[in-house]
Amino acid sequence: MPRRDGTGPASGTGNFGGRMGGPASAGPEGYCECPKCGTKVKHNRGETCTAKKCPNCGTTMIRA
Repeated sequence: MPRRDGTGPASGTGNFGGRMGGPASAGPEGYCECPKCGTKVKHNRGETCTAKKCPNCGTTMIRA
């Protein structure tokens, strides 16, 4: 706050997800899910879900 009167910029708690905020911050654990058939596979750290194919139908997985 430049004048210390409360009119300065927000303190970083805005409506934006920012770095590691919101649904993109799922962390190292969780599941990859098939958007077509709903099959869930355990997410492996360091591997994106979009690099995996569903074992049942072959559709690209997404993070759940």
